[in-house]
Amino acid sequence: MDLIVKDGYEYKFDPSACLSCGGHCCTGESGYIWVKYKEIEAISNFLELSVENFAIIYLKKIKHRYSLVEKFREVEGDHACIFFDDEIKGCSIYPVRPLQCRTFPFWDQYKSDKEEVKKECPGII
Repeated sequence: MDLIVKDGYEYKFDPSACLSCGGHCCTGESGYIWVKYKEIEAISNFLELSVENFAIIYLKKIKHRYSLVEKFREVEGDHACIFFDDEIKGCSIYPVRPLQCRTFPFWDQYKSDKEEVKKECPGII
């Protein structure tokens, strides 16, 4: 088991838990999935779309920032990232996923709150 550790965090992360998790970090309450322009470009290229078409289909503007849109999952009664694939229970743009996704579960809001991040992620040790 290769655990991931990051300085300043009181916990370790076991990425093998992702296989059985079902995408808990990509689903649940509605929220924002922040993307920067370079990430928008990378995702657009990955999907073989122009940045303009990608923006029309997949982005919402929140003040001066952009977030990926979400989809409502009727059966589960929750929300998911538009790129969460319910069949594979994973990310359909994984190689180019935004920084926010790549850095989870090592977010500043969890830095000193191990119990809160454990609720969000079964890979927390």
